[in-house]
Amino acid sequence: MPETTLADLAHEVRSKNAGPFWVTMELFMRDDDGYRIAADESFLNERVIAELYRVDADTVQLFRIPSLNVVKISFPRPVSQGSLRDRDIHAGQHHVPLARLPVERACR
Repeated sequence: MPETTLADLAHEVRSKNAGPFWVTMELFMRDDDGYRIAADESFLNERVIAELYRVDADTVQLFRIPSLNVVKISFPRPVSQGSLRDRDIHAGQHHVPLARLPVERACR
Protein backbone atom coordinates (compact mmCIF):
# COMPACT_ATOMS: atom_id res chain seq x y z
CA MET A 1 0.00 0.00 0.00
CA PRO A 2 1.49 3.40 -0.97
CA GLU A 3 2.34 5.94 1.71
CA THR A 4 -0.03 8.82 2.34
CA THR A 5 1.67 12.14 1.59
CA LEU A 6 0.84 15.77 2.27
CA ALA A 7 -0.31 16.03 -1.36
CA ASP A 8 -2.91 13.33 -0.71
CA LEU A 9 -4.41 15.43 2.10
CA ALA A 10 -4.21 18.75 0.29
CA HIS A 11 -6.45 20.46 -2.19
CA GLU A 12 -3.31 22.08 -3.59
CA VAL A 13 0.40 22.28 -2.81
CA ARG A 14 2.18 25.02 -4.70
CA SER A 15 5.33 27.06 -4.74
CA LYS A 16 6.18 30.40 -6.27
CA ASN A 17 8.85 33.01 -6.14
CA ALA A 18 8.41 35.69 -3.53
CA GLY A 19 10.74 38.18 -5.11
CA PRO A 20 14.21 37.44 -6.46
CA PHE A 21 15.55 36.09 -3.17
CA TRP A 22 12.72 34.08 -1.53
CA VAL A 23 10.54 31.03 -2.28
CA THR A 24 7.05 30.64 -0.82
CA MET A 25 5.14 27.38 -0.66
CA GLU A 26 1.52 26.90 0.36
CA LEU A 27 -0.36 23.85 1.57
CA PHE A 28 -4.12 24.25 1.03
CA MET A 29 -5.50 21.39 3.09
CA ARG A 30 -8.81 19.74 2.17
CA ASP A 31 -10.25 19.71 5.68
CA ASP A 32 -9.60 20.27 9.38
CA ASP A 33 -8.04 16.82 9.83
CA GLY A 34 -5.51 17.43 7.06
CA TYR A 35 -4.76 20.87 8.43
CA ARG A 36 -4.23 19.42 11.92
CA ILE A 37 -1.52 17.15 10.48
CA ALA A 38 0.13 19.82 8.33
CA ALA A 39 0.08 22.40 11.12
CA ASP A 40 1.44 20.02 13.77
CA GLU A 41 4.75 21.54 14.88
CA SER A 42 6.15 18.13 15.79
CA PHE A 43 5.57 16.97 12.19
CA LEU A 44 6.19 20.04 10.01
CA ASN A 45 8.59 22.63 11.37
CA GLU A 46 11.59 24.74 10.38
CA ARG A 47 14.01 21.84 10.86
CA VAL A 48 12.04 19.55 8.54
CA ILE A 49 11.90 22.23 5.83
CA ALA A 50 15.61 22.94 6.29
CA GLU A 51 16.41 19.25 5.72
CA LEU A 52 14.11 18.95 2.69
CA TYR A 53 15.47 22.05 0.99
CA ARG A 54 19.02 22.19 2.37
CA VAL A 55 18.60 25.65 3.87
CA ASP A 56 19.38 27.02 7.33
CA ALA A 57 16.48 26.34 9.72
CA ASP A 58 16.89 29.84 11.15
CA THR A 59 15.88 31.33 7.79
CA VAL A 60 12.66 29.28 7.39
CA GLN A 61 9.37 31.04 8.14
CA LEU A 62 6.17 29.06 8.75
CA PHE A 63 2.72 30.63 8.93
CA ARG A 64 -0.21 28.53 10.11
CA ILE A 65 -3.62 29.93 9.12
CA PRO A 66 -6.32 27.75 10.73
CA SER A 67 -9.28 29.78 9.47
CA LEU A 68 -8.24 28.86 5.90
CA ASN A 69 -6.68 25.40 6.56
CA VAL A 70 -3.46 26.77 5.05
CA VAL A 71 0.20 26.44 5.98
CA LYS A 72 2.53 28.89 4.26
CA ILE A 73 6.30 28.38 4.20
CA SER A 74 8.99 30.81 3.04
CA PHE A 75 12.76 30.55 2.84
CA PRO A 76 15.60 32.19 0.91
CA ARG A 77 16.18 30.91 -2.60
CA PRO A 78 19.39 28.89 -2.95
CA VAL A 79 20.43 31.26 -5.76
CA SER A 80 18.85 34.55 -6.76
CA GLN A 81 16.09 34.49 -9.37
CA GLY A 82 17.38 34.66 -12.92
CA SER A 83 21.01 34.14 -11.97
CA LEU A 84 23.24 31.85 -14.00
CA ARG A 85 22.65 28.87 -11.64
CA ASP A 86 18.88 29.39 -11.27
CA ARG A 87 17.17 26.24 -12.57
CA ASP A 88 13.58 27.29 -11.79
CA ILE A 89 13.09 31.03 -12.36
CA HIS A 90 9.48 30.99 -11.11
CA ALA A 91 10.16 28.55 -8.23
CA GLY A 92 7.23 26.58 -9.60
CA GLN A 93 8.71 23.14 -8.87
CA HIS A 94 10.01 23.69 -5.34
CA HIS A 95 6.83 22.26 -3.79
CA VAL A 96 7.49 18.68 -4.93
CA PRO A 97 9.59 17.46 -1.94
CA LEU A 98 7.04 19.00 0.45
CA ALA A 99 4.11 17.43 -1.40
CA ARG A 100 5.78 14.00 -1.24
CA LEU A 101 6.41 14.18 2.52
CA PRO A 102 4.90 11.03 4.14
CA VAL A 103 2.36 11.71 6.88
CA GLU A 104 2.05 8.30 8.57
CA ARG A 105 4.07 9.27 11.63
CA ALA A 106 1.94 12.40 12.12
CA CYS A 107 -1.28 10.36 12.14
CA ARG A 108 -0.31 8.26 15.16
